[in-house]
Amino acid sequence: MTDVTPTRADPPRRGRPPKAQAQLSRAAIRDAALQVIDDEGSGGLTMRSVSRVLGVDAKSLYHHVAGKDDLLDAVAEHVLEQLRIPAPTGSIEADLRALAHEFRRVTLAHPEAATLVLTRQLSSSGGLAPVEALLTVLHSAGATPEDAVHLLRTLLATLIGTLLREVSAGPLFGTSDPDEIARRRHTLENSGLPQVASAAPHLARYDRDREFDYTLDLIIDLVNARLGPRK
Repeated sequence: MTDVTPTRADPPRRGRPPKAQAQLSRAAIRDAALQVIDDEGSGGLTMRSVSRVLGVDAKSLYHHVAGKDDLLDAVAEHVLEQLRIPAPTGSIEADLRALAHEFRRVTLAHPEAATLVLTRQLSSSGGLAPVEALLTVLHSAGATPEDAVHLLRTLLATLIGTLLREVSAGPLFGTSDPDEIARRRHTLENSGLPQVASAAPHLARYDRDREFDYTLDLIIDLVNARLGPRK
């Protein structure tokens, strides 16, 4: 009878990490996180879900990011870094409108990440770029530093609220689908509320581009009223 010696499993390899782990970087982790958010929404983002995309152990991510909050900031900063600050024209109306539309373009490029971009408080140069651009426009229009900060906060709050409604909260009582418009209009007209019934044709319809431009008109009028006539 032949004596067969059991074969031992190879011991764990030491030294070089697996190739995928060796190629890890903060940028690669950030890009994988954005992929997860695009596919599953920000609620699906965990260190484990990112590690699965990269094919590595979740613990290895901590060599490059401090944790989930740091990763969320990195994603938000990366999206904002795509912002192309328009060249100033000297017209506060044109400059504010151009900045707002660029901010919207960047935000809607990754709708599932929009909430991060709009709500994370970032202190990096990428995160502060929209702030610097708005302050520059307001300063050029004659705003004092204090007034510029108040106007900045009002402008950003209005834009952020408008964009959050567009990407997540949904239009109030409104839609762009013709059949749904008719259904909602009928419901509103028969609500028994006179002002709601009167406004039903407009409440039932939602045009996101028109809504955004209407909001811009209002906040530009606000800035003009606050700053007064310019010399």
